Amino acid sequence: MNSSSINYKRHRFPSQIIAHAVWLYVRFNLSLREVEEMLLQRGIDVSYETIRRWAIKFGPQIARFLRRQQGRPDDVWHLDEVVVRISGRKYWLWRAVDQHGVVLDEILQPKRDKRAAKRLLRRLMKRLGFIPKRIITDKLRSYGAATREIAPRLEHWSHKGLNNRAENSHLPFRNRERAMQGYRSPGGLQRFVTTHSAVRNCVSAPTHRRTASTIRYHRLEAFDAWNAATQMA
Repeated sequence: MNSSSINYKRHRFPSQIIAHAVWLYVRFNLSLREVEEMLLQRGIDVSYETIRRWAIKFGPQIARFLRRQQGRPDDVWHLDEVVVRISGRKYWLWRAVDQHGVVLDEILQPKRDKRAAKRLLRRLMKRLGFIPKRIITDKLRSYGAATREIAPRLEHWSHKGLNNRAENSHLPFRNRERAMQGYRSPGGLQRFVTTHSAVRNCVSAPTHRRTASTIRYHRLEAFDAWNAATQMA
């Protein structure tokens, strides 16, 4: 492996158990207590607080490895934002997906304005290393203003009906939000969605790979990628 390998030293449980606990929590709509119960059924006595600490410590490391293994995304991006309430305060989770539903980035921001849209676009272009052929958004005018400043020649389609790809990609996040009964802090939400989207990108078959055999093969590839990401240094 390389320098991205995870160090499990000074942990009481083997690396396979830690990785499996993180997998259950991040991949499925399970609470920490439900993961604790599933492990206990297999004879593994670990508290839900320990599982929470494992997810916080190892989840982002695994997500970084999985993102590095992703191929180049397509050049049509769908951008959207969804409101989230944390401790009674309103935030906006800005998200970008490509035309096959692969999540490109997610940023939690307190505003829904041009500055926030510019931050998302700049971060996307810097991280991915290219300007897309086209972006598709809803009717929010902030996208158009941000695009004119950052990439004036970028093709921009603004139509609510054309942006179903981004809007549908919010559904797993909303399902997870209900299972977790909300989020406690902006930092905790940002950390979790970054890990959650990286794992979903790895496991979920793109829209152009939807036959039963290709989905099964894609999942086997995802298991190999997860095992490579979680192996010891």
